[in-house]
Amino acid sequence: MTAGRGRTGRPPLTEERKTEIRLQIARAAVDLFVTQGVAATTGEQIGEAAGVSARTVWRYFPSKESCVRPLLTAGIELLAAALRRWPPGRPLTEALDFDEDPGSGDRLLAGPDGADVGALVRLTRTEPGLRAVWLQMHDEAEPAFARALADRAGLPADDLRPAVQAAMFNAALRAAVEHHAWHTAGADPGAAADPAPARARLATALREALTVAAAGLG
Repeated sequence: MTAGRGRTGRPPLTEERKTEIRLQIARAAVDLFVTQGVAATTGEQIGEAAGVSARTVWRYFPSKESCVRPLLTAGIELLAAALRRWPPGRPLTEALDFDEDPGSGDRLLAGPDGADVGALVRLTRTEPGLRAVWLQMHDEAEPAFARALADRAGLPADDLRPAVQAAMFNAALRAAVEHHAWHTAGADPGAAADPAPARARLATALREALTVAAAGLG
């Protein structure tokens, strides 16, 4: 009886490598969408810019608009962890530790390797496909925020209170990021060289939005 031949071909990709490929594709898609628009961009162009085949692009993403998801979802767990650490009895604005971690707000608009997610958020105003992905990302983030708030308060995962709080937190984040992105387009030509002023403006917008959310509708 002869021994079976060993497995041939390429070894399977690790999850870490798959994540890297998704981010490569996402960065390439953002660059192309910003420079030439969504309609003029093809899967083949995204693949070429990312250094992969168009077949690989479609293996990871169902549409060209969905290619940007990894950049938009990268901060969800970061934010959920910040909510779990939020000290009881302290203002909601302290949940993101702007003063102790000045880059915490910046990470909401800066993807891996400096991808211009701010420019991508600006595109969601005029590109329905990207708008759908942006809103879906926030819809999927809300349960993660609710679980974090429930853990923090020692409440059941299905309690209504953290669900409502998560909805308010999520809406405040989205409004602040959109406000910042839409009102800073081309406002500071030196921002690429010195991103600190943009970080400060985003932190201010986030503080204001979270303060309004904490005050409620009264």
